[in-house]
Amino acid sequence: MDLFSRSAEDLDATVKLRIANQDADTQISQVQELMDSGIDVLVIIPNDAKKLGEICKQVKRRGIPVISYDRLVYHAGVDLYISFDNERVGSLMAEEAVRVVPKGHYVVINGAVTDNNSHMINRGIHQVLDSAIEKGTIRLIGEIWPGDWISDEVKVRFEKLLNDRRDTPIDVVLCGNDMLAETVIQILSENRLIRTAKVFGQDAELAACQRIAEGSQFGTVYKPIDALALKAAGFAVMLAKKEKIETPHTIFDGEHNVPYIKIEPILVTRKNLESTIIKDGFHKREDVFRNVKN
Repeated sequence: MDLFSRSAEDLDATVKLRIANQDADTQISQVQELMDSGIDVLVIIPNDAKKLGEICKQVKRRGIPVISYDRLVYHAGVDLYISFDNERVGSLMAEEAVRVVPKGHYVVINGAVTDNNSHMINRGIHQVLDSAIEKGTIRLIGEIWPGDWISDEVKVRFEKLLNDRRDTPIDVVLCGNDMLAETVIQILSENRLIRTAKVFGQDAELAACQRIAEGSQFGTVYKPIDALALKAAGFAVMLAKKEKIETPHTIFDGEHNVPYIKIEPILVTRKNLESTIIKDGFHKREDVFRNVKN
């Protein structure tokens, strides 16, 4: 949220930042405290899409606008949801996977089941894969839904999948983010399967970009967070001033059609590391290629 804070402060807004460290109950208490302190707008990245719904409704009942930033709050009817096009994140990964491996055995490692983004990414993946699965050209041999973004559960379940299917090659693994991709790559390496498997993630973390440069991870989805932070800060100031926001899209939160600003993500592979991540200054070239011999 540092980028958001700087962007908002550039617009003469004062930002009260609270970090819940992935704990939904802590975040609920923080929202209550902020609401009582007299804020003009709440911008929230919900740690749990369902648990945060009621407190966000309370904020709105106080007449305080709510922006759901990057992740959607369920059943809250927030004033604005702004994020990357998360269905497109999934479809970008799947389209590239099908292009390079049109026939083969696939595994999908989803993100946290409590995060709406995970479900959106999953929908994007299946929009691409399902027709090939029905034809039989792609076999989906496993799909994992962990309880949270922590990779320990994924490690255990992916290891079990490999042990249960020792005679089945793994051609593609589509992962909910780069941290999960790292876990998968480690397990594939330990089982001497990494050379034949193409692993995808998202977030364009430095470690993931290094793995792409080195060849152990095939791709990631890059989400230029500067664009997200700048837009979100601008809309937050507008809502604080009671200005109306027009959006071309809406998203259903389980009860309401919420105004939705979606930003286009970018697929990154070894071919376009230079022209995307490095050109934008998201990571330095010397850091990305640190372990690659020229």
